[in-house]
Amino acid sequence: QVQLVESGGGLVQPGGSLRLSCAAAGNIFSISTMSWYRQAPGKQRELVAVITRGGSSSYADSVKGRFTISRDNAKSTVSLQMNSLKPEDTAVYYCKAVVPTSPSDYWGKGTLVTVSS
Repeated sequence: QVQLVESGGGLVQPGGSLRLSCAAAGNIFSISTMSWYRQAPGKQRELVAVITRGGSSSYADSVKGRFTISRDNAKSTVSLQMNSLKPEDTAVYYCKAVVPTSPSDYWGKGTLVTVSS
C-alpha cells in the first residue's frame, strides 16, 4: 500500500508560479514512476509530467518549458514547479505512483490550482 498527499495548490495570477509537492508513505521502496495529472472542470484527467525512479522525465506539450518535475527518493517526495502559469492551467492536480507488483496505481486526493486575475 502507498499513500500520497499533495500540497501547495492555491490561487495565483497569470504569469505567476506555484510549487506542488506530493509526499508518499507506506511501501515507498516499491514505487517506480511518479506522475502529476490534472483535471480541469468538465474535462478528462490528463497527464502533465512523469518521472522515473532514475530521474528521467517527460512532459505534456502544453507545459513543456514552463513546468519542471523533480523527485527526492530519500524523502519519498515528488514536486512540480510551475512557472508562467496560464488560466488554462487551472485544475485539480493529482499525484500518481506506480508500483509494478500492484494491480492498480495509487492516487492522491488532489490539490486545486486556480490561475486567475
